[in-house]
Amino acid sequence: MDIDAVKSSYARWAPIYDRTFGAATKAGRLASVDYLNRHAGPDLLEVGVGTGLALPLYGADKQVTGVDYSEEMLAKAAARVKDERLTHVAGLRQMDARALDFPDASFDAVAAMHMISVVPEPERVMAEMVRVLRPGGVLVVTNHFARDTGGLARIERFMAPFANVLGWHSDFDKTVVTGTPGISLRETRALPPVGMMTLLVLERTPVAAASAATG
Repeated sequence: MDIDAVKSSYARWAPIYDRTFGAATKAGRLASVDYLNRHAGPDLLEVGVGTGLALPLYGADKQVTGVDYSEEMLAKAAARVKDERLTHVAGLRQMDARALDFPDASFDAVAAMHMISVVPEPERVMAEMVRVLRPGGVLVVTNHFARDTGGLARIERFMAPFANVLGWHSDFDKTVVTGTPGISLRETRALPPVGMMTLLVLERTPVAAASAATG
């Protein structure tokens, strides 16, 4: 998907996102934020914050920054922060995830919920999320990943050409996430319903080790 397709797709979905995709991704959102609340440090970045559905779930001890490319989605997130008085939200910013406007090692944790199969150049997005993580920090990715066999795998391949219309890739390869330099996989968890979504917890390796691995 190109960035203009992403922007137009989510402009269309923004008015009904909470009732459609928002409902379908609830389990992943709850599991991701629960993990972050229990295991992550206070400085958090949520990439692809969307309408801010996850924002009320973070603990009061967190400081959450949310970024998204869609201005329509961010407007809804900002209204949610104001209406629900979410004082733990440090800020919301319009940003292309391929070029995050933060210094290296800015955050204790990064959340990427149901967005990595949406963005153009997901490898660049993964590299940026790793870059802004502090060594030892965690990256929590929740997404639907392609299956190799079975009826669902055939459906995923059939739907793949319609990615620009749907707003997501139905046949997204998990190795795009797990194969990113500078992180190691800590946990994999299938999520309801019927394991449709997967939660991945990845840890930022020390910078020296990451450089050696890619050198």
